[in-house]
Amino acid sequence: MIPIAEVEKHNSRESCWVVIDGNVFDVTEFLNRHPGGSNVILRRAGMDATEEYEQVHPPGTIESHLPKDKHLGPVIMYQDLKSAAALDTGEVKDKGAVPAVTPVGSILPLSACQSLEDLGQVARAVLSPKAAVYFDSGAESLSSLRQNRSDWNRITFRPRVLRNVSRIDMRCCIMGSESSLPIFIAPAAAARLGHKDGERCLTRGAARMDIPQCVCTYASVAPTDLMECFQSDPERRGGALFFQLYVPKMRNDAEKLIAMAKLSGFKALVVTVDSPVIGKRNDDDRFKALSAYNEGLVNEALPDQWVLPGQEAETLHGVHNSTLEWSDLAWIRQHWGDGPLIIKGIQTAEDALEAVRYGVDGIYLSNHGGRQLDHAPSPVQVLLEIKQRDPHIFTSTQVYVDGGVMRGTDVVKALCLGARAVGIGRGFLYALSAYGTKGVLRAISILSDEIQTTMRLIGVTSLAQLNDSYINLDHIGPSSTFPDKERSKI
Repeated sequence: MIPIAEVEKHNSRESCWVVIDGNVFDVTEFLNRHPGGSNVILRRAGMDATEEYEQVHPPGTIESHLPKDKHLGPVIMYQDLKSAAALDTGEVKDKGAVPAVTPVGSILPLSACQSLEDLGQVARAVLSPKAAVYFDSGAESLSSLRQNRSDWNRITFRPRVLRNVSRIDMRCCIMGSESSLPIFIAPAAAARLGHKDGERCLTRGAARMDIPQCVCTYASVAPTDLMECFQSDPERRGGALFFQLYVPKMRNDAEKLIAMAKLSGFKALVVTVDSPVIGKRNDDDRFKALSAYNEGLVNEALPDQWVLPGQEAETLHGVHNSTLEWSDLAWIRQHWGDGPLIIKGIQTAEDALEAVRYGVDGIYLSNHGGRQLDHAPSPVQVLLEIKQRDPHIFTSTQVYVDGGVMRGTDVVKALCLGARAVGIGRGFLYALSAYGTKGVLRAISILSDEIQTTMRLIGVTSLAQLNDSYINLDHIGPSSTFPDKERSKI
């Protein structure tokens, strides 16, 4: 047993201990390997970090990442220290905690929320500053983030009239699983920043509304717990769970994750390929830096605080594999087996074709919600590029897309351009942050209503009828020009 007074002595970069769930861990050597940067840990050096830790990590994460000799044992807490008394009386506030706010008064009640934007408005009113910055942040200038949204608005419809649209069929097959709608919940991390139940809200929504959810490697609820939640939900009507894989640096770690997903019953493996390093997200990094500065964790006079030319900034270090190549897909397939294998992060027609050549079961067009590369192409641009350069890709493999989708009209536009289905991430994070599971159910219901309304108004009754004759692209123009000799053939 280790007294809390002893833990408090280890509160620096040179010797850093933290308390998680009543146990003491020595994280000194782990500081510079932490994907979120060392300052996130140093903010709680020598303290109980359980509350902040649990918002973004599933149980057992720290135990699995630290060697046994860094598990120092249980802590003895006592209440006669000034610091502990201050915490008890509320004098010291955890800036990262999720506020216990019940939407009332001027905040829209759930029944009045008519769009995902409405749910986002409620979410921003109740989220902690830390959570709001994390959910809304994008790469550098935010160009990718903004263009994702604006490019959907550049496409207009060409509605056909005098057609019988009394009955609508929106069912489809997504990554090998049936879905009531042509949408799925895109992978997103740290949902517990928005709600105490975290990704469980998304899982319940998927199960009860019969759509798939793609679970993130960095989900704040363990993937196995989400699978148990999905399978045991008494109101489940269908749906499916897929597993999104960030390939770790160590192959053995990747193989363990793949085995877990396979044994747990995840129906598809979605391999993210656009993140050899973590993108520079200025708003998120600025918030972390200001928090560290305000808490006295930064000494700007020290030269080792600066990144020298040729060195990687601390935020770029992490556990992602930066050596992953096309040939590694065979290794991933070997461990995953015959289930659907999708690669996420395709942003050019060339890579879409390469994916087909390597025999993946689907490609997922995505720029990571505008969070990785600044000035990355929007999903609309990539769909158009593939359609112009090699439309055969759409019949050779399944094409999925995400990025900036907040309306059912956006979903229908994507399907007209050749996508099989559309992933939505931020919209559902807003929904669970605003109203938990009920918010997610409301969001799916809103999207369902918007999709079927759009289909009726443009004159179609099934997803199979959608094609580019129902959208106007003339005012957008070609995304790029390809010489005939460079046109790919399948």
